[in-house]
Amino acid sequence: MPKLLKEYPILTICLLVALMLLPQLDAIQVSIMEARNFVTAREMVLNDNWLLTTMNGEPRYQKPPLPTWLTAFSGLFFGIKSVFGMRLPAVLLVMVTGSFMYKLSRSMLKSRSHALINALIVVTSFYVIGIVIEAPWDIFTHGFMLVAIFHLHKLFKAEGVVWKHTVVAGLFIGFSILSKGPVSFYALLLPFLIAYGVTFKYKNAKAKVFSFFSVLVIALVVGGLWYVYVRLNDPTTFNAITEKETGNWTSYNVRPFYYYWSFFIQSGLWTIPAFISLLFPYLKTRVSNYKAYKFSLLWTILAVVLLSIIPEKKSRYLMPVLIPLAFNIGFYIEYLIRRFKDIKDKRETLPVYFNFGLIGTIGIAFPIVFYILFKSELQQHWLPFVLASIVLVTLGVFILLRLKQKNMKHVFLLTVLFFAAVFAVGLPLMQLFKNDDFNSIATLKNDNDTRGIPLYSFKYVAPETIWQYGDMIPRIPYKNNAFQFPSESKFGVLTNLLSAEDLKLLKDNFNVKEVETYDLNQAKEGTQHYNDRLTNTFYILSEK
Repeated sequence: MPKLLKEYPILTICLLVALMLLPQLDAIQVSIMEARNFVTAREMVLNDNWLLTTMNGEPRYQKPPLPTWLTAFSGLFFGIKSVFGMRLPAVLLVMVTGSFMYKLSRSMLKSRSHALINALIVVTSFYVIGIVIEAPWDIFTHGFMLVAIFHLHKLFKAEGVVWKHTVVAGLFIGFSILSKGPVSFYALLLPFLIAYGVTFKYKNAKAKVFSFFSVLVIALVVGGLWYVYVRLNDPTTFNAITEKETGNWTSYNVRPFYYYWSFFIQSGLWTIPAFISLLFPYLKTRVSNYKAYKFSLLWTILAVVLLSIIPEKKSRYLMPVLIPLAFNIGFYIEYLIRRFKDIKDKRETLPVYFNFGLIGTIGIAFPIVFYILFKSELQQHWLPFVLASIVLVTLGVFILLRLKQKNMKHVFLLTVLFFAAVFAVGLPLMQLFKNDDFNSIATLKNDNDTRGIPLYSFKYVAPETIWQYGDMIPRIPYKNNAFQFPSESKFGVLTNLLSAEDLKLLKDNFNVKEVETYDLNQAKEGTQHYNDRLTNTFYILSEK
């Protein structure tokens, strides 16, 4: 590795993540999961709901509050309307994940360059980045758990009790639980403990029994206090939510056992190296540290198996697997850097040329293909297109040149930069596909304040709408087979796709004036990402 990378590996990892994500952090539209979390964070700040958390004024105990607290603090600094500020803590946790992948790898492998390879792979694995937008709280629970795993590893290696690692491991397991319950305990820590015990054994375990017990106690206290508080202060709601969430594990989004078997695809541009790294008979004689490779492979496979046992499955639940998988991929990449110039067997070289050659070719072909496909949309966006073209073509050319020279160290680093560049210079091009009918709802609150009328939601209003509106939109409740309409003589109603029956109900009880339709879709209608639930109509209702 270049000298600068070796001397400042943690700084390198953080700068890469910053370069990749921060410049365009608010370019992507807020997702439904983000909106729920951001609204909860906003209501912490505005309504002082720091412990009995709410979303749109209603209890939201499905997710523990630690990531929301951090997001709320960031919102206090950058402004509670700032998407950049709300997303920043999740990006910082990507940096934490990369940094502690380096520290764990360095501790186990005794090689700074190999450890940096692992860290760079994990922060450029597609779903590690994608989860920041799709389900941002996942990066918190797994990032915190990786910190705990590093300190547990240090504790396992120590001759006796080391209270620093004991306390920190317990705290961060607690932080993980306080971020998304026991998810990471099951999906990341448990397979780590099994794989570590099988591979390295637990040395001097008897002397550390009290230390291990202390880790568990600290974790349960830190992770469990909020649950106890909510259970004591709002038991009815807490129990109802807990029963529903527990029931989802066996009855919601049920998939077959083999649903996760293509897990390595989630690593994105590392898909082919990921698959090859799982071929134990092939790689076991080629890795520089057989025991550590056996451990990382076992950690990865066990994580997939444990997740596969649970009936409820979603692709994003695989994100924790990408952490041990990155460790595993690192062995293959390190082998290529060390030996590729000497490999003569085409069965070994062909996948390498195909994988990295394809990445380089994509970079070179980008401006031509993009221009052909989106020529008409480019009229107002030439500058970001030219910048993206120059960067991606340059990186593509150098990837192919270094690949031809069999310089895998440079090929690897250029591939990492290519991935980062796709986000840094590629995301501005999303403006080409912005919906011409996009109509922000952000001004509606001020308009209603001027009118002097309150706003209510009728039936369904998407979390993204509530987030963009900037305040709560109380829901008109449905009780005893009837809607309980507000007592005000005049009020506003926001609703999504009102049916003919619903409109008749409103007109039978009120004078109904349709004012405006708000389409929050940034994607164009008819495209894959257009969503009808982001279309809302605003009505003013008054007494007859």
